Amino acid sequence: MRKGILTIAAVGLLATGGLTACGDDDSGSDAGGSAKTPKIGVILPDSKSSARWETADRRFLEEAFKAAGVKYDIQNAQNDKTAFQTIADQMITSGVTALMIVNLDSGTGKAVLDKAKSQGVATIDYDRLTLGGSAQYYVSFDNEVVGKLQGEGLSKCLTEKGAKNPVVAYLNGSPTDNNATLFKNGYDSVLKPKFDSKEYVKGPEDAVPAWDNAQAATIFEQQLTKANGKIDGVLSANDGLGNAAISILKKNKLNGKVPVTGQDASTEGLQNILAGDQCMTVYKAVREEAKAASDLAIALAKGEKKDTGQTVKDPEGNRDVPSVLLTPKAIYKDNIKDVIADGYVTKEEVCTAAYAKACADAGIS
Repeated sequence: MRKGILTIAAVGLLATGGLTACGDDDSGSDAGGSAKTPKIGVILPDSKSSARWETADRRFLEEAFKAAGVKYDIQNAQNDKTAFQTIADQMITSGVTALMIVNLDSGTGKAVLDKAKSQGVATIDYDRLTLGGSAQYYVSFDNEVVGKLQGEGLSKCLTEKGAKNPVVAYLNGSPTDNNATLFKNGYDSVLKPKFDSKEYVKGPEDAVPAWDNAQAATIFEQQLTKANGKIDGVLSANDGLGNAAISILKKNKLNGKVPVTGQDASTEGLQNILAGDQCMTVYKAVREEAKAASDLAIALAKGEKKDTGQTVKDPEGNRDVPSVLLTPKAIYKDNIKDVIADGYVTKEEVCTAAYAKACADAGIS
């Protein structure tokens, strides 16, 4: 069912079904040590910036680890850098043989990765690359493609509304998140030529610290005031920021008139699309991301290494990081059913009473 949703770009990634522990071979000791009982630690970033971390990533990682029969410990730092480091220290002390992190920023992430490496614990950057870090693998989506899909989506929706010389505002992601930079590179590749040609007008632009949705609403309200109410499209870097913008548009009776983008295919984001308040979102099949990362983590935890067939350049560390990048998918009202069919969210979660008719109209049965 998911074959039509996304593909793994790193076709060289080996399957783990036939993997065995290295036994008495000490060659994997720098990756956690084959003599130790495999145990995997995972640190998620928060539960406010996006619902996905607790509703999807935790769920799918647990499924993968349970299926493999390995011990694991998944904790959430709740956007607290001190807590992030404390959790990492506790996990290392508890004997994890592989540590997977979603960094809060590259500085904190690097400190944790370097500490783990010094203790012989294997490491993986999950979803966000730690610049200057030492992770042995990086597993994520092609984040510039995510941004490109957002830019193309906003352009499509503005065209459908017949917008002429539309003013486009940006709500960028956290300035400390490398992914936010990659998203912006992607949507700039689509929208900047339109600004340069005067087809579109560049409106206010702000980054939202820590992807904080409450701050995003305040920032967007200030943007709307600064633009004297004249904003015709909003490039929001994820569904949470998009919903924040929509809340302000609703206050000004502009919702549904101003296209807003998103990312993560959250229940809230999908409902906003069904309601006509959000233009599109980007679906990232987290089950596949979690599976790719857990396969690597399980191998590392057993003291084994795998060839992903792909690398990503870390410009600060000046190194090529073995990587798995997955392909995202643009979601509009007419293909929301694909996200449900893929098991990411359920029909019951999305098609509540208020959205029942919209779901039926969108072919969700």
